[in-house]
Amino acid sequence: MPEHGILTFDDPDGYAAAFGDTRINLTIAGAGDFKARLIRLRLKQLEICCCSETLPRIAYISLPPERMFLSFPVGTVSLTSDGVGLGHGDCVLHGLGQAVHQRTSSACQWGLVALSAAELSNCAGAVAGRDMPLPRASRVLCLARPDALRLQCLFGHACHLAESGEKLTEQPELARVLEQEMLHAVIHCLEADEQDDNQKVRHHHAAIMIRFEDALSERLDDRLKLPALCAEIGVPERTLRLCCAEFLGVSPTRYLLLRRLNKARSALRLADPSTVTVAEIARNHQFLELGRFAVTYRTTFGESPSATLHRDPQP
Repeated sequence: MPEHGILTFDDPDGYAAAFGDTRINLTIAGAGDFKARLIRLRLKQLEICCCSETLPRIAYISLPPERMFLSFPVGTVSLTSDGVGLGHGDCVLHGLGQAVHQRTSSACQWGLVALSAAELSNCAGAVAGRDMPLPRASRVLCLARPDALRLQCLFGHACHLAESGEKLTEQPELARVLEQEMLHAVIHCLEADEQDDNQKVRHHHAAIMIRFEDALSERLDDRLKLPALCAEIGVPERTLRLCCAEFLGVSPTRYLLLRRLNKARSALRLADPSTVTVAEIARNHQFLELGRFAVTYRTTFGESPSATLHRDPQP
Protein backbone atom coordinates (compact mmCIF):
# COMPACT_ATOMS: atom_id res chain seq x y z
CA MET A 1 0.00 0.00 0.00
CA PRO A 2 1.45 3.42 -0.87
CA GLU A 3 2.38 5.80 1.95
CA HIS A 4 2.09 9.54 1.69
CA GLY A 5 2.20 12.61 3.85
CA ILE A 6 2.83 16.32 4.14
CA LEU A 7 5.15 17.66 6.83
CA THR A 8 5.77 21.31 7.69
CA PHE A 9 8.70 22.71 9.66
CA ASP A 10 9.83 25.98 11.21
CA ASP A 11 13.32 24.86 12.18
CA PRO A 12 16.12 23.53 9.96
CA ASP A 13 17.10 20.70 12.32
CA GLY A 14 13.65 19.11 12.36
CA TYR A 15 13.40 19.44 8.59
CA ALA A 16 16.80 17.80 8.03
CA ALA A 17 15.95 14.95 10.41
CA ALA A 18 12.78 14.15 8.44
CA PHE A 19 14.86 12.75 5.56
CA GLY A 20 15.73 9.68 7.64
CA ASP A 21 18.76 7.75 6.39
CA THR A 22 19.57 10.57 3.99
CA ARG A 23 21.68 12.75 6.31
CA ILE A 24 21.45 16.50 5.69
CA ASN A 25 23.46 19.23 7.38
CA LEU A 26 21.55 22.43 6.66
CA THR A 27 23.28 25.80 7.01
CA ILE A 28 20.91 28.76 6.70
CA ALA A 29 22.54 31.68 4.88
CA GLY A 30 19.84 34.37 4.92
CA ALA A 31 17.69 36.43 7.27
CA GLY A 32 14.08 35.69 8.09
CA ASP A 33 11.90 32.92 9.48
CA PHE A 34 12.72 29.49 8.11
CA LYS A 35 9.76 27.51 6.82
CA ALA A 36 9.87 24.22 4.97
CA ARG A 37 7.35 21.81 3.52
CA LEU A 38 8.08 18.19 2.67
CA ILE A 39 5.66 16.16 0.55
CA ARG A 40 6.57 12.47 0.58
CA LEU A 41 5.13 9.61 -1.47
CA ARG A 42 6.37 6.05 -0.90
CA LEU A 43 5.33 3.57 -3.56
CA LYS A 44 6.33 -0.08 -3.92
CA GLN A 45 9.68 0.65 -5.56
CA LEU A 46 10.01 4.43 -5.53
CA GLU A 47 10.15 7.18 -2.95
CA ILE A 48 9.34 10.68 -4.18
CA CYS A 49 9.90 13.87 -2.18
CA CYS A 50 8.99 17.46 -3.02
CA CYS A 51 10.92 19.91 -0.85
CA SER A 52 10.05 23.59 -0.42
CA GLU A 53 12.16 26.04 1.63
CA THR A 54 11.84 29.76 2.27
CA LEU A 55 15.46 30.83 2.88
CA PRO A 56 18.79 30.56 1.06
CA ARG A 57 20.90 27.75 2.47
CA ILE A 58 23.83 25.42 1.95
CA ALA A 59 23.09 21.70 2.38
CA TYR A 60 25.66 18.95 2.78
CA ILE A 61 23.78 15.77 1.89
CA SER A 62 25.12 12.26 2.58
CA LEU A 63 23.17 9.62 0.69
CA PRO A 64 22.76 5.98 1.78
CA PRO A 65 24.77 3.46 -0.29
CA GLU A 66 22.01 1.03 -1.22
CA ARG A 67 19.80 3.43 -3.20
CA MET A 68 20.09 5.60 -6.29
CA PHE A 69 18.88 9.20 -6.13
CA LEU A 70 17.83 11.73 -8.73
CA SER A 71 17.53 15.39 -7.70
CA PHE A 72 16.40 18.42 -9.70
CA PRO A 73 15.01 21.94 -9.34
CA VAL A 74 11.24 22.34 -9.61
CA GLY A 75 9.82 25.23 -11.58
CA THR A 76 12.02 28.17 -12.52
CA VAL A 77 14.22 28.30 -9.40
CA SER A 78 17.94 27.65 -9.74
CA LEU A 79 19.83 25.09 -7.71
CA THR A 80 23.59 24.56 -7.52
CA SER A 81 24.84 21.02 -6.98
CA ASP A 82 28.58 20.49 -6.35
CA GLY A 83 29.34 23.77 -8.05
CA VAL A 84 27.18 23.14 -11.15
CA GLY A 85 24.17 25.40 -11.69
CA LEU A 86 20.98 23.50 -12.50
CA GLY A 87 18.10 24.99 -14.40
CA HIS A 88 14.88 23.64 -15.86
CA GLY A 89 15.65 20.37 -17.63
CA ASP A 90 18.78 19.59 -15.60
CA CYS A 91 19.06 16.93 -12.93
CA VAL A 92 21.69 15.07 -10.93
CA LEU A 93 21.98 11.30 -10.90
CA HIS A 94 23.79 10.67 -7.63
CA GLY A 95 26.32 7.87 -7.29
CA LEU A 96 25.80 5.18 -4.67
CA GLY A 97 26.59 6.50 -1.20
CA GLN A 98 27.80 9.84 -2.54
CA ALA A 99 27.85 13.10 -0.61
CA VAL A 100 26.83 16.34 -2.31
CA HIS A 101 26.86 20.06 -1.59
CA GLN A 102 23.65 21.68 -2.74
CA ARG A 103 22.97 25.39 -2.35
CA THR A 104 20.27 27.94 -3.11
CA SER A 105 20.35 31.72 -3.21
CA SER A 106 16.67 32.28 -2.37
CA ALA A 107 13.48 30.39 -1.57
CA CYS A 108 13.38 27.21 -3.59
CA GLN A 109 11.53 24.04 -4.48
CA TRP A 110 13.30 20.87 -5.52
CA GLY A 111 12.56 17.22 -6.10
CA LEU A 112 14.18 13.98 -4.98
CA VAL A 113 13.43 10.52 -6.37
CA ALA A 114 14.93 7.40 -4.77
CA LEU A 115 14.86 3.67 -5.52
CA SER A 116 17.04 0.68 -4.84
CA ALA A 117 20.08 0.29 -7.06
CA ALA A 118 19.14 -3.32 -7.83
CA GLU A 119 15.61 -2.33 -8.86
CA LEU A 120 16.84 0.44 -11.11
CA SER A 121 19.36 -1.89 -12.76
CA ASN A 122 16.68 -4.52 -13.40
CA CYS A 123 14.20 -2.00 -14.78
CA ALA A 124 16.84 -0.34 -16.94
CA GLY A 125 17.71 -3.69 -18.51
CA ALA A 126 14.04 -4.49 -19.17
CA VAL A 127 13.19 -1.09 -20.68
CA ALA A 128 16.40 -0.49 -22.66
CA GLY A 129 16.92 -4.12 -23.65
CA ARG A 130 20.55 -4.02 -22.55
CA ASP A 131 22.65 -3.73 -19.42
CA MET A 132 23.02 -0.15 -18.18
CA PRO A 133 25.76 0.07 -15.54
CA LEU A 134 24.85 2.46 -12.75
CA PRO A 135 27.34 5.25 -12.06
CA ARG A 136 29.47 5.15 -8.94
CA ALA A 137 30.07 8.90 -9.21
CA SER A 138 27.40 11.59 -9.54
CA ARG A 139 26.49 12.82 -13.01
CA VAL A 140 24.91 16.14 -13.92
CA LEU A 141 22.50 15.49 -16.78
CA CYS A 142 20.90 17.82 -19.30
CA LEU A 143 17.59 16.26 -20.32
CA ALA A 144 16.04 16.67 -23.74
CA ARG A 145 13.01 18.95 -23.53
CA PRO A 146 10.40 16.12 -23.92
CA ASP A 147 12.13 14.04 -21.22
CA ALA A 148 12.38 17.04 -18.90
CA LEU A 149 8.69 17.88 -19.36
CA ARG A 150 7.72 14.25 -18.79
CA LEU A 151 9.71 13.99 -15.58
CA GLN A 152 8.37 17.28 -14.22
CA CYS A 153 4.80 16.38 -15.19
CA LEU A 154 4.94 12.95 -13.53
CA PHE A 155 6.61 14.46 -10.48
CA GLY A 156 3.80 17.03 -10.25
CA HIS A 157 1.17 14.27 -10.46
CA ALA A 158 2.94 12.33 -7.71
CA CYS A 159 3.00 15.37 -5.41
CA HIS A 160 -0.67 16.11 -6.16
CA LEU A 161 -1.62 12.52 -5.30
CA ALA A 162 0.38 12.66 -2.06
CA GLU A 163 -1.51 15.82 -1.12
CA SER A 164 -4.89 14.29 -1.99
CA GLY A 165 -4.80 11.97 1.01
CA GLU A 166 -7.33 9.15 0.88
CA LYS A 167 -7.68 9.16 -2.92
CA LEU A 168 -4.32 7.45 -3.34
CA THR A 169 -5.03 4.56 -0.96
CA GLU A 170 -8.41 4.08 -2.62
CA GLN A 171 -6.83 3.80 -6.09
CA PRO A 172 -3.87 1.38 -5.91
CA GLU A 173 -3.98 0.87 -9.67
CA LEU A 174 -3.39 4.59 -10.18
CA ALA A 175 -0.37 4.42 -7.88
CA ARG A 176 0.99 1.41 -9.81
CA VAL A 177 0.67 3.13 -13.19
CA LEU A 178 2.26 6.31 -11.86
CA GLU A 179 5.18 4.32 -10.46
CA GLN A 180 5.78 2.51 -13.75
CA GLU A 181 5.70 5.76 -15.71
CA MET A 182 8.04 7.39 -13.22
CA LEU A 183 10.46 4.45 -13.44
CA HIS A 184 10.54 4.76 -17.22
CA ALA A 185 11.20 8.51 -16.94
CA VAL A 186 14.10 7.91 -14.54
CA ILE A 187 15.61 5.29 -16.88
CA HIS A 188 15.44 7.76 -19.77
CA CYS A 189 17.44 10.14 -17.57
CA LEU A 190 20.24 7.54 -17.46
CA GLU A 191 20.69 7.99 -21.19
CA ALA A 192 20.83 11.79 -21.10
CA ASP A 193 23.95 13.75 -22.03
CA GLU A 194 26.23 14.89 -19.23
CA GLN A 195 26.31 18.64 -18.70
CA ASP A 196 29.74 18.85 -17.12
CA ASP A 197 32.78 18.78 -19.44
CA ASN A 198 35.29 18.89 -16.57
CA GLN A 199 34.16 15.79 -14.74
CA LYS A 200 37.61 14.82 -13.43
CA VAL A 201 38.22 18.24 -11.94
CA ARG A 202 34.76 18.34 -10.36
CA HIS A 203 35.20 14.90 -8.78
CA HIS A 204 38.62 15.94 -7.44
CA HIS A 205 37.11 19.08 -5.92
CA ALA A 206 34.20 17.05 -4.50
CA ALA A 207 36.70 14.77 -2.72
CA ILE A 208 38.41 17.82 -1.20
CA MET A 209 35.08 19.18 0.00
CA ILE A 210 34.20 15.86 1.65
CA ARG A 211 37.50 15.95 3.56
CA PHE A 212 36.73 19.57 4.49
CA GLU A 213 33.30 18.60 5.86
CA ASP A 214 34.75 15.63 7.75
CA ALA A 215 37.29 17.93 9.43
CA LEU A 216 34.57 20.46 10.32
CA SER A 217 32.30 17.79 11.80
CA GLU A 218 35.07 16.78 14.21
CA ARG A 219 36.48 20.21 14.98
CA LEU A 220 33.63 22.73 14.58
CA ASP A 221 33.60 23.55 18.29
CA ASP A 222 37.36 24.23 18.29
CA ARG A 223 38.81 27.62 17.40
CA LEU A 224 39.87 26.50 13.94
CA LYS A 225 42.41 28.48 11.93
CA LEU A 226 42.39 28.17 8.16
CA PRO A 227 46.11 27.25 7.72
CA ALA A 228 45.80 24.44 10.28
CA LEU A 229 42.59 23.22 8.65
CA CYS A 230 44.24 23.15 5.21
CA ALA A 231 47.19 21.22 6.60
CA GLU A 232 44.82 18.72 8.18
CA ILE A 233 42.99 17.96 4.93
CA GLY A 234 46.14 18.17 2.81
CA VAL A 235 45.35 21.01 0.39
CA PRO A 236 46.81 24.49 -0.22
CA GLU A 237 44.73 27.36 1.12
CA ARG A 238 44.21 28.71 -2.41
CA THR A 239 42.74 25.36 -3.54
CA LEU A 240 40.33 25.19 -0.61
CA ARG A 241 39.20 28.76 -1.28
CA LEU A 242 38.58 27.86 -4.92
CA CYS A 243 36.59 24.73 -4.03
CA CYS A 244 34.48 26.55 -1.42
CA ALA A 245 33.67 29.37 -3.85
CA GLU A 246 32.62 26.77 -6.42
CA PHE A 247 30.62 24.44 -4.16
CA LEU A 248 29.39 26.73 -1.36
CA GLY A 249 29.38 30.19 -2.90
CA VAL A 250 31.29 31.54 0.12
CA SER A 251 34.84 31.41 1.48
CA PRO A 252 35.86 28.62 3.88
CA THR A 253 36.04 31.07 6.80
CA ARG A 254 32.57 32.43 6.00
CA TYR A 255 31.17 28.90 5.80
CA LEU A 256 32.79 28.01 9.11
CA LEU A 257 31.23 31.12 10.66
CA LEU A 258 27.79 30.28 9.22
CA ARG A 259 28.00 26.73 10.55
CA ARG A 260 28.86 27.98 14.05
CA LEU A 261 26.14 30.65 13.92
CA ASN A 262 23.57 28.04 12.88
CA LYS A 263 24.62 25.78 15.77
CA ALA A 264 24.32 28.71 18.17
CA ARG A 265 20.88 29.56 16.80
CA SER A 266 19.70 25.99 17.25
CA ALA A 267 20.93 26.06 20.86
CA LEU A 268 19.16 29.38 21.48
CA ARG A 269 15.88 28.02 20.09
CA LEU A 270 16.05 24.98 22.36
CA ALA A 271 17.25 26.75 25.52
CA ASP A 272 15.14 27.76 28.50
CA PRO A 273 15.56 31.57 28.84
CA SER A 274 14.92 31.33 32.59
CA THR A 275 18.07 29.27 33.12
CA VAL A 276 20.36 30.03 30.15
CA THR A 277 21.80 33.32 28.86
CA VAL A 278 22.89 34.43 25.41
CA ALA A 279 26.42 34.91 26.74
CA GLU A 280 26.62 31.27 27.87
CA ILE A 281 25.51 29.95 24.51
CA ALA A 282 27.85 32.32 22.67
CA ARG A 283 30.83 31.15 24.73
CA ASN A 284 29.88 27.49 24.23
CA HIS A 285 30.14 28.05 20.48
CA GLN A 286 33.48 29.88 20.61
CA PHE A 287 32.03 33.40 20.26
CA LEU A 288 34.05 35.10 22.97
CA GLU A 289 33.17 38.73 22.13
CA LEU A 290 29.47 39.04 22.92
CA GLY A 291 28.97 42.40 21.19
CA ARG A 292 30.52 41.22 17.93
CA PHE A 293 28.52 37.97 18.13
CA ALA A 294 25.25 39.88 18.53
CA VAL A 295 25.98 42.13 15.53
CA THR A 296 27.02 39.23 13.30
CA TYR A 297 24.05 37.15 14.41
CA ARG A 298 21.55 39.96 13.69
CA THR A 299 23.13 40.66 10.29
CA THR A 300 22.88 36.99 9.34
CA PHE A 301 19.46 36.03 10.68
CA GLY A 302 17.61 39.33 10.89
CA GLU A 303 16.98 39.19 14.64
CA SER A 304 19.04 39.46 17.81
CA PRO A 305 20.22 36.38 19.74
CA SER A 306 18.06 37.52 22.65
CA ALA A 307 14.97 37.56 20.41
CA THR A 308 15.67 33.99 19.35
CA LEU A 309 16.17 32.87 22.94
CA HIS A 310 12.92 34.46 24.13
CA ARG A 311 10.83 33.48 21.11
CA ASP A 312 7.68 31.56 22.09
CA PRO A 313 7.89 27.84 21.27
CA GLN A 314 6.15 26.99 18.01
CA PRO A 315 3.03 24.82 18.30
